[in-house]
Amino acid sequence: MPDDRIKIPSLEIKDVGTIREVKRSIVKISGFSFCINGQLIKIGPGLPGIVIGFTETEVLALALGDDSRLKIGDSVYGEEDIFRIPVGDNFIGRIVDAFARPIDGKGSIQGNISYPVFRDAPGVVDRTSINEQLLTGIKMIDTIIPLGKGQRELIIGDRVTGKTTLAVDTILNQKNKDVICIFCWIGGNVSAFFKLVQELRRKGAMDYSIVVSAPGSDSPAEQYLAPYTACTLGEYFMERGRDVLVVFDNLTRHAWIYRQISLLLERPPGREAYPGDIFYLHSQLMERAARLSDEKGGGSMSFLPIAETQEGDVTGLIPSNLISMTDGQIYLDTGLFHEGFRPAINLRLSVSRIGSKVQCEAIKEVSAWLKGEYAEYKELAGLMRVRTKLSPEVDMRLRRGKALSDLFVQDKGRPLTLEEEIITFYAFNKGMPDILEDKKRERFKKEIYRYLLKKYPSLIENLSAQKMLTAEIKNGLDEAFKEFFKT
Repeated sequence: MPDDRIKIPSLEIKDVGTIREVKRSIVKISGFSFCINGQLIKIGPGLPGIVIGFTETEVLALALGDDSRLKIGDSVYGEEDIFRIPVGDNFIGRIVDAFARPIDGKGSIQGNISYPVFRDAPGVVDRTSINEQLLTGIKMIDTIIPLGKGQRELIIGDRVTGKTTLAVDTILNQKNKDVICIFCWIGGNVSAFFKLVQELRRKGAMDYSIVVSAPGSDSPAEQYLAPYTACTLGEYFMERGRDVLVVFDNLTRHAWIYRQISLLLERPPGREAYPGDIFYLHSQLMERAARLSDEKGGGSMSFLPIAETQEGDVTGLIPSNLISMTDGQIYLDTGLFHEGFRPAINLRLSVSRIGSKVQCEAIKEVSAWLKGEYAEYKELAGLMRVRTKLSPEVDMRLRRGKALSDLFVQDKGRPLTLEEEIITFYAFNKGMPDILEDKKRERFKKEIYRYLLKKYPSLIENLSAQKMLTAEIKNGLDEAFKEFFKT
């Protein structure tokens, strides 16, 4: 018997609004009865967008794509979900845009699951104290400004002082250390971005890295979303017990693009024309760095945000905001850079609030007095510009300080192993480099570790395993140094 019952089609209820105004990716919508910040919407001919604000009479949204197709009067449909991106292991080794879509020509990426881009930071009970060092391979940082896994350390300085180089060298040093690295490029030059990716590929760093790209040629929406996308991709790995390092290059340009968006939204400008919520915007992002407790998997996510200063002024709104919400800063000095002291880290203005508690015993022992000795040398060197006659004691201190300064100088793209750093500064504490002439000191710095690897491999293995300068290891190093000088 035929079924004569009336079949009622399923109904889908959606909030519908109308476009009132379109202005450089900013869409003003009327007619929505309900919305939340970060909600996903469909604008006009299927263009996605996200809600970034609302008033009693209108909703403010950011169009995620080409807004030239939109016109006043087009319909806007509210979705039930907030803006999400796919995440997963398949993203490692790939270059993606701010929407986590591949842009490296290697085909699509199958994400295991999707995460909302705007997520809450882990709560206090989900975190644990930072107790493991994130080794950068940069001698001055690992010895005097140590970083921990889960830390937020700001890299700050003027243009062309080596900020990006410092971050890239840190990524290169994570090879074979089981750390997932994510580099987020915000608002920068496309040609500089390609050079950076080329360097990562040449050194094999893309095997454990993800690159999120939103250059200055991309839309304001993409540049605004890029750091949140990078952070969300990192959270996937952190929540699975992995260690993650995220570099944001740079948050000053991110603040510029948010200022542009806010002025287009006709929000009242504040200090330096930035909107009042710029502090909340960046602090919300920085809070997502964490070291999770063992109950939550024990993963960590460390941040290296980069900020740009104008003529060394760290009192600008964005630099001072970021200094206040991070766990320390590495300040790169233009004067030191032009003097040839690379990396151009100003130790007087650089600090890590995590401190030496994350360092192993060996690095603690050899670096205990380095900052004091270096500061004393810089002070004496300044005084000696107006004095000509030196006492033997002052002359000895200057020579020792000059030797330490030379040891800190490091070639771009050559991060050091922890064992090489320990051996270098153990030798300094024994007084060896400061008794050598400049050329011999440079040769000692470059050749001593290779010599030990070749002639005394068991000594390096013991140091690597124990990470302590035991009496046996010290005696072995002393004998090895004597043999090295004989040859």
